Amino acid sequence: MELIKRILNYVKPYRKRLATAIVAMMLHSFLTVLFIKVFKDLIDTMINNISNTGEGLVKLSWVAAGIIVVFFLKGIAYYAQKYLTSYVAQKAIRDVRNDLYHHLQHLSLKFYDKMNTGQIMSRVTNDVGKLQSAIVSGAIGIFYKTFTLVGGLGYLFYLSWKLALAIVIIFPPVTYVFIKFNKRIRKVSRRVQAKVADITEVLQETITGVRIVKAFGQEEYEYDKFSQENHENFRATMKNTQLSASLTPIVEILASFAFTFVLWYGGYEVIKGNMTPGELLAFFTLLITISGPIKSLSKLSNTIQQALAAADRIFEIMDLEVDIKEKKEAIELGEVDGKIEFKDVWFSYNEDEMVLKGIDLVANPGEVVALVGPSGAGKSTLVDLIPRFYDPQNGEVLIDGYNIKDLTIGSLRDKMGIVPQETMLFGGTVKDNIAYGSIDRVKEEVVAAAKAANAHEFIMEFSDGYDTAVSERGSSLSGGQRQRVAIARAILKDPKILILDEATSALDTESEALVQEALERLMQNRTTFVIAHRLSTILNADRIVVLDEGEIIETGTHEELLATGGLYSSLYEVQFAD
Repeated sequence: MELIKRILNYVKPYRKRLATAIVAMMLHSFLTVLFIKVFKDLIDTMINNISNTGEGLVKLSWVAAGIIVVFFLKGIAYYAQKYLTSYVAQKAIRDVRNDLYHHLQHLSLKFYDKMNTGQIMSRVTNDVGKLQSAIVSGAIGIFYKTFTLVGGLGYLFYLSWKLALAIVIIFPPVTYVFIKFNKRIRKVSRRVQAKVADITEVLQETITGVRIVKAFGQEEYEYDKFSQENHENFRATMKNTQLSASLTPIVEILASFAFTFVLWYGGYEVIKGNMTPGELLAFFTLLITISGPIKSLSKLSNTIQQALAAADRIFEIMDLEVDIKEKKEAIELGEVDGKIEFKDVWFSYNEDEMVLKGIDLVANPGEVVALVGPSGAGKSTLVDLIPRFYDPQNGEVLIDGYNIKDLTIGSLRDKMGIVPQETMLFGGTVKDNIAYGSIDRVKEEVVAAAKAANAHEFIMEFSDGYDTAVSERGSSLSGGQRQRVAIARAILKDPKILILDEATSALDTESEALVQEALERLMQNRTTFVIAHRLSTILNADRIVVLDEGEIIETGTHEELLATGGLYSSLYEVQFAD
């Protein structure tokens, strides 16, 4: 019930339209039953006035006219309930999807480290889609079918309580069947949703990494992997189909006993003169009419259970706690000098192994601090703490004397520019990508930033210049071009604190020279952390910090560290052995 309440909370803002839709449903159900009443009058009029052609024809005409009016009003009621219920459902689903996406945007990187992209995409698309179809054709449909069923039963009791009682007797066993099957269907439906997510995950990985797949000739291997997941999805889906396909015939078999009794006992009542032929025909016609809702309810049951399984998975994400929290009295960070301090910082991604151990480090305003060390030493983790992508288990990170946990996250990150190793470009134009994070800037400012980043020349070679559309992830640009767009993005933002995470490691010599020149312009008068494996790019750093196994083991300038003959000296000798 708690799950259903949460879903209904998304419908609540549109309750006025929903109420109007329910009135339209009730009217449509009433008119459906009324048609049976008019139909009964038509039959009785024909039978009772077979020999009275004059008066009987007038009555017959009035009854026929009544049928047309009933169908006209039914059409209006149907349109109203269909349009309004769809409006409410689509609005509710829009809000669910928006809330889910908003929550995903505010979850920390820790969540994305653990959750596969394909799994997340499946929750936002497939699971929300299941919930949408359930609200449109499921929950709303149950209201309508229930109204028709209750109204029909009421009129059945009016026509003959004995016959109606025979119908009501089948409800307990039908309800029992529903409950038993629904539990199993929901469990299997959740398994189906999980398998669809697995397929999405494999698909996302192989499409994103299609170059690697082809380079290593693993097309058949990936096909086999996808085929296996697809087969598992097939098995789960067929189990779900088996259950839902069994439910309807079981309900129909139970209902057939009541229908057969109605035919036999109703015929007996007509023979005895206790019922008119019109009443029996109306009773049986209405019985057939309400059997539709009974069948539909059994079919809708599967849709509802699938939706509840999907809702479980959606709310599972939405219930995850945002671990990077902003204090209620958080300080809005104004202009900064750019002094950054790490005080006895300890950090781990899990409880088993500390990645950073007792880090004490100060970067003064405008200072360029290079971080070097073997892979896994903790370099990227250290700089990820500055914009609060993660919080340390112990210790604190300060900016201009402020603990970053006391600052608003938006104002903190607004003072930073990050140029990663793998540049992420988004769908849109080159101009849109440079202005990402600074969307209020005019084109002249974008062009100036591109010139400073050595990007203007290659951008103007495109036929549409700054309005050139960027393909997915910027694949239409070279690595050097993408990196220079990222540098232009950082220059336009004009941050006081800069983080360069191996920004030149994947570039050729010519591209590296252009990017390095742009980076040197970018680093001027900014507190900069540079992560580099190529030691040639950080020879002029104000200070080089050497990390190994999460600890700072050496600190100094290039010349000072070479003189000590420690790890930095060893790394330098390996790279410049020739």
